[in-house]
Amino acid sequence: MRAERFRVATRNGGMNNRGNVVLGVTGSIAAHRAVDLCSLLVKSGCQVRVVLTADAQRFVTPVPFRTLSRNPVVTDLYDAAEGWQPTHIQWADEADLLLVAPATAHTLARLAHGLADDALTCVALALPPDKPVLVAPAMNGKMWFHPATQANVDLLRRRGVEFLGPDSGLLACGYEGIGRLWPIEQIAARVLERLGTGPAGAGSCGLPAG
Repeated sequence: MRAERFRVATRNGGMNNRGNVVLGVTGSIAAHRAVDLCSLLVKSGCQVRVVLTADAQRFVTPVPFRTLSRNPVVTDLYDAAEGWQPTHIQWADEADLLLVAPATAHTLARLAHGLADDALTCVALALPPDKPVLVAPAMNGKMWFHPATQANVDLLRRRGVEFLGPDSGLLACGYEGIGRLWPIEQIAARVLERLGTGPAGAGSCGLPAG
């Protein structure tokens, strides 16, 4: 048991927990980038718990997130937690920050209007109001600029939600312009800044060098 604890500590880089992050992954083609984002946050010393929406599971599976985060992955509102408390309540209580990356237009609408029909939106509603919420959108540019989406973005911003991106470039749908997921290194760096833990000297804003 002592040797196993040492091996786990070594894999974690010997870093202390720099914050508990709930990472919500939604149904965008950019969902695969969230795997590397999860890895970056873990290597930076964060405890990461991942919530996959049903649409996200069209693009990625729980396996890489579970392996990289070394935590269970929630894919359903009724996934059981250890003990009596519902998982979405426990995770919201223990979170230091909620990050939704990538965030689709549909997810932005649900967050803006307080819908609570899956695990991710329930975590968002149960999150203590003093905890930061960061959102990294990824969608077609026309969807991003649609008045409905912009109204939802404005509403969320007025509630204190911070938007990271979207970035510009060639989109998976064939268009070129705004709508790409922000670079994951910049997302991770901003998460650490909001947690008040960056920089840590290893790399930019506390990210591991290399």
